[in-house]
Amino acid sequence: MLTVRAAAIVKVEHRPTEGTLFARQTARRVGREIAGAGLCLVRRTCEFVAAGLEEFELSALGTDVNFDLHRAREEIRQVAEHPAGLAELEKQAGKKFGDFDNPLLVSVRSGARASMPGMMDTILNLGLNEDVVDVLAKKSGNPRWAWDCYRRFIQMYSDVVMEVGKKYFEQLIDAMKTKKGVTQDVELDAADLKELAMQFKAEYKAKIGEEFPTDPKEQLVGAIKAVFRSWDNPRANVYRRDNDIPYSWGTAVNVQSMAFGNMGDDCGTGVAFTRNPATGEKKLFGEYLINAQGEDVVAGIRTPFKIEKLQEDMPQVYEQFAAIANKLENHYKDMQDMEFTCLLYTS
Repeated sequence: MLTVRAAAIVKVEHRPTEGTLFARQTARRVGREIAGAGLCLVRRTCEFVAAGLEEFELSALGTDVNFDLHRAREEIRQVAEHPAGLAELEKQAGKKFGDFDNPLLVSVRSGARASMPGMMDTILNLGLNEDVVDVLAKKSGNPRWAWDCYRRFIQMYSDVVMEVGKKYFEQLIDAMKTKKGVTQDVELDAADLKELAMQFKAEYKAKIGEEFPTDPKEQLVGAIKAVFRSWDNPRANVYRRDNDIPYSWGTAVNVQSMAFGNMGDDCGTGVAFTRNPATGEKKLFGEYLINAQGEDVVAGIRTPFKIEKLQEDMPQVYEQFAAIANKLENHYKDMQDMEFTCLLYTS
């Protein structure tokens, strides 16, 4: 039986005089609160702080996993409906999940003990419905961003949770771009994206036979189950076999506040290595996109820029990212593979 032991919020502070010892003690303390693979993320977060980075906060659903999702369904629902960690995450963010005044959006990700890049599923922008989108559009003054998040969420939830193929939604996007006479998703405006969201919901109903879920708690339950389920997908099984990762380790589910790279031309997202993985040359190696979310970089929809161009587009962001990458490599004494979302703050 899959047992969700606890949901815990972890805040790790940097104590230079105690360094890694404090981080390890924190990991052991948190280990009494969350079980299984979720502890790996906590330990890694503690190490980040010991390496000299800023404070970190995360919400992890720790697990002992025997992959009986049917029997565990009620336990997952209980965690989603009464999530102690999510409540603390709301407190830290100053927002509330599913709220119509100041809504919190989250991402739901895996937390396996060993890194398995791209092998397991992720759901972004969770917590949206039409009412919440309207709130975000008004509060941010950026309706394009709000509707972009919603159409992304509908597509990702449909694909990952309900297993409705991406191609049906991509066909609708292509038709919209043809109709508007544009070639890039970023050229679609708020009205176009709102229309796409409505088309996506209609496609969902046509394929599933029911309306797209509007209750954020129902969405969270579905996403948690889907991430657990993805431990057993074919690409994950092949990757574990090729890399000697035991199936019995299982995964946890991590619920995090969303970081948005799609709010405009002052933010973006990318992937990078701390050095060239082919030659070992000590320089940042990677790609990024402006005004995008993570899947855009690897989906082939837009051509990403080399990481060096970030130094021209956002020199402050590049400098900070390079410093973080250097600290992580020095701490782990090995090349680091990273995904990042960046936002340029201006006074």
